[in-house]
Amino acid sequence: MNKINYATMIGAALCVAFTSCKKDDKNDTPVSTTITVQNVLDSRPLVESGTFAHTGASPLTMPGESASFSFYAAKGEAISFATMYGWSNDLFFAPANPGIAVYDQSGNPIEGDVSAQIKLWDNGTRINQAPGASVAHPGVAETAAKNITEVNGTDAQGNTYAPASSLLKASLHYEGNSKFTLTIQNASGGTANPTPFSPGAWAVSYIAGGSLLNPTPLYQSGKPTANGLTNIAEAGDNAPLSAYLKTQTGIFTPLSPVLVVVYNGIDNPIYKVGENDRGKGLTALAQKGDASGLAAYLKTVTGVKNVYVLPAANTTILLPMINGQAGSSVSQALQVNAGDRIAIATMYGFSNDWFFASAGNGVDATQKGDISASIALYDDGTAVDQFPGAGVTQFNLAGTPLTDNKAISVVPNPNQYTTLPPITGIIKVTLQ
Repeated sequence: MNKINYATMIGAALCVAFTSCKKDDKNDTPVSTTITVQNVLDSRPLVESGTFAHTGASPLTMPGESASFSFYAAKGEAISFATMYGWSNDLFFAPANPGIAVYDQSGNPIEGDVSAQIKLWDNGTRINQAPGASVAHPGVAETAAKNITEVNGTDAQGNTYAPASSLLKASLHYEGNSKFTLTIQNASGGTANPTPFSPGAWAVSYIAGGSLLNPTPLYQSGKPTANGLTNIAEAGDNAPLSAYLKTQTGIFTPLSPVLVVVYNGIDNPIYKVGENDRGKGLTALAQKGDASGLAAYLKTVTGVKNVYVLPAANTTILLPMINGQAGSSVSQALQVNAGDRIAIATMYGFSNDWFFASAGNGVDATQKGDISASIALYDDGTAVDQFPGAGVTQFNLAGTPLTDNKAISVVPNPNQYTTLPPITGIIKVTLQ
């Protein structure tokens, strides 16, 4: 990484302060450079994942007991979980994919009993005995492992079961600000199928472009079991599946078309930390990824030489790395002079009003190399924050931001919702 040439900065400042400084002819010689901005985030498909268990003396949820966990979700996202039917060889409870919807079509949170969406599944790895306390674990392995299938009344061996929704009761409670609590109650007592429930695992997938990035995070009906689910279905051990889910959980965000401004003799004209948004178009960039208004304003500012808005080819937005495929990038050829500075701004797409921007007064426009370390992530202070990628009022997730009125500030990391990768692990900016 090339360092900012502080000697050049100090010299330029002195020439401004002392009008007797002579103008060096070479300062008028334009320098050709190209700025490139790339989304280098190694993205993950799951917003959140975790485990749950009964909090009493035993981690098993016995008849009459319950277990709960909390999570964040945006409209269109769903909660999926899996827990063992304890008195079986390899059966587990889980909602049908992609999971339990937590908002209705109007974006209103769903609360109350959602048990009707719970099903009982056969993992396909053990021959089923009659369910009950006498079941031998792990039991007899299938000669050849079978695909996961729903147990709807009877299993492959003819054993009978009450409806899953009568054994496991699930209810949603909305905590506010896109946060939910799901409570799983063991209602099997007094039925023909009393059973404990094991500790379980859960996951929420990101939604992008109207589609879930992983609509089958725990299992696939009609496919072989995978990723540690067998450990839950056969032994109630949620650790292997949880470990796998952690590898799939993290950050996913596009970047909006990138605003680039070249200026001279003024401070960074885009924003200033500690001040409120100036109402000149930054709000639209930070909340919606729309840089057009801010670009139009900057073109009228004295000291601003050039303004560009750079959309990615085909997609407009800069997508992150997905399954190893390189993230999107944009480039712009520039003609700059000594004393010119460059600043950029682009929205953290899956947020309420976060934006990446050049810190302080931007960078020397004539330097070359990787300048990613000069970028920081800011909160515009104009919208109420929510879990990034799981907020029901986030504009790019079909929401309407809730108005806030705070000064622009650096987004802390970790923040109250999650831990982000280093800035240089999300956005790369180079001058060549």
